[in-house]
Amino acid sequence: MGDKTSQARSVLVTGASRGIGAAVALACARAGWDVAVNYARDEAAAERVAREVRAMGRRAIHMQADVADESAVLAMFARVDAELSPLRGLVNNAGIVDAMARVDQTSLARLQRMFAINVFGSFLCAREAVLRMSTKHGVNAKGPPGSGRGGAIVNLSSVAAKLGGPGWYVDYAASKGAIDTFTVGLAREVAAEGIRVNAVRPGIIDTDIHASGGQPERAHQSAALIPMQRPGTADEVAEGVLWLLSDAARYTTGAILDVSGGR
Repeated sequence: MGDKTSQARSVLVTGASRGIGAAVALACARAGWDVAVNYARDEAAAERVAREVRAMGRRAIHMQADVADESAVLAMFARVDAELSPLRGLVNNAGIVDAMARVDQTSLARLQRMFAINVFGSFLCAREAVLRMSTKHGVNAKGPPGSGRGGAIVNLSSVAAKLGGPGWYVDYAASKGAIDTFTVGLAREVAAEGIRVNAVRPGIIDTDIHASGGQPERAHQSAALIPMQRPGTADEVAEGVLWLLSDAARYTTGAILDVSGGR
């Protein structure tokens, strides 16, 4: 699935208006994918990413959808079906982090929002992707049941799933731990149906997600914690995601790839 001469196929990247998601969308376009660019709020940024995809000669659409909203997810996938080539890839990148807080300072509302987006959203999008990709019962390109052509799902986890996020955001770390388990379980569930499911576990990456957690300079301030002594880039994470989507990883499923500078 990774070269430009293969049959047209599309990938849906959630949270693709900025950071890692935008880098993944552009890397996929360079590798020959048509791209559905999902965003939550910033339409102008998502439109810029879609425009860059089209400049590479690929088809692109940009779509607003809160991945925690089931009706929005259904509408998003229906639009991909109608406007792009058959769905063969999903990158579950959409996610949030919150301000630094201990568990004894954590509200139920914060927990519900964190898990709704980071976990439930990934489940909903993966469900819809499997319903289209599965060679056993999937329906792709308006074909009959069983017409799914297979595909690949890549979930975005975090090294926080291993480290626990103490004193920072245990809730975020726990949501990403759930993604790790989800990745392994779904991979085994659909392995015989032409679908591979893997995850990338970034470490400290220099993107603006840190600002949304109230720590805009965290990536560079934390360099001493990283064995390679620098934060990663969104493009470095995107390269790992692209490999897992590609045929180069055709015998890889249920894997979790750390892109963390050794952390």
